[in-house]
Amino acid sequence: MGTMKYKGYTGSVDYSEEDNCLYGEVLGKSKDFISYEGKDVDSLRKDFEETVDAYIANCKANGVEPRKPYSGNLNYTHKERQDYEIRF
Repeated sequence: MGTMKYKGYTGSVDYSEEDNCLYGEVLGKSKDFISYEGKDVDSLRKDFEETVDAYIANCKANGVEPRKPYSGNLNYTHKERQDYEIRF
């Protein structure tokens, strides 16, 4: 899987052999699903950028702040500085 970036949003790049096209979705969005597709890389990028622009315009038209994708980082500040080890 590859990725592309536009206006702070990251989109995936995948291939569907069944549909013979490229497709993807904006990553890091838990509440909004934003997808796009294209027959080649240029048309995929164009659809990705148009879809992000449409999402932002739709949010503004409805008086809603567009949600930014999650970064994947968790920042934590503690009043007393101590070293903690977090295990998953």
